[in-house]
Amino acid sequence: MPGSLLGEFLRARRAALGPRDVGLVSHGVRRVAGLRREEVADLAGVNADYYARLEQGRERHPSPQVLDALGRALRLGPDTRAHLHRLAGTPTADQPATAGISPALRRLLDGFADDPAFVINATLDILAANPPAEALHSPFAPADNLARMVFLDPAGRDFYTDWNSTARATAAHLRQTSGITPDAPRLRSLVRTLTVHSPDFARLWTTHEVLGKTQDTKRLNHPSAGPLTVTYQSFDVRAAPGQQLIVYQPVPDTSAP
Repeated sequence: MPGSLLGEFLRARRAALGPRDVGLVSHGVRRVAGLRREEVADLAGVNADYYARLEQGRERHPSPQVLDALGRALRLGPDTRAHLHRLAGTPTADQPATAGISPALRRLLDGFADDPAFVINATLDILAANPPAEALHSPFAPADNLARMVFLDPAGRDFYTDWNSTARATAAHLRQTSGITPDAPRLRSLVRTLTVHSPDFARLWTTHEVLGKTQDTKRLNHPSAGPLTVTYQSFDVRAAPGQQLIVYQPVPDTSAP
C-alpha cells in the first residue's frame, strides 16, 4: 500500500545518510544507522512526530511542499525526488508503458548502421536491437533483459568491467519504475526473480536508490572485440511512454592532435 511504500523509502534513504553528509556534528555512539528521525525532521523543517508518522505509514498525504523539503533534507537527486512524489501519490505526468515498437522507430533503429542501438521498456526488457547491438550483446544467452543480464547471466560480471557500478544503476532504474507502476505484473515478477536468485540485487533493492537512464560512459569487455569504452545516450520515445532508445558510441580518441 502507498503509505508503507513511502515509509519504507524514507527509512532507507535516512539510513543511507550520516551526520557529516548533511553538515551535522555527531556526538557519542549512535544506535541507529544513518540519521535520526529527529534530525531529518529538523533539516526539513517539519514536526518530528509528523515525520515519524510518515515513516510508520500513519500519515499518507504529505503536501508537495513537505515532500520537497524532505527531498532537500535527504539530499535526493531529481530522479529520486520525483520517485518520492510518486510514492506519496502526488499527481505526475507519468503514463503507462506501451508494448512493442512502431515501424517508424524500427526504421530509426536500423538507421544506426555502425553504432549499437536498441529499445528498452521501463522494466529494461530489450524490445528491439539493430545488428551492431545484437553483436555487442552476443555473450548473453539470451540478450533479453538488461537487469537479468547484469545480475543472473554469468557473462555479466565479465562483460561489464565496472560491474558494481552497473549493478547499482540497474537496480536504481528498476526502483524508479516501481514508483511509476508499482503493481505492474512484469515488474513484480522480475523483481521477485532477481531478489530470489541474486543476493546482490536483493541488497541493492533495499537501499531504495533511484536513477533514470540519461547518458554515461561504460567500460565493457567483449570476448571477441576485447576491451571497449563507449558512451551512451538515451532518448524517451514520446509516442510510446516507458520506451527508450539507447545508442552506444565509442569514446572519441582525445590523444590525436
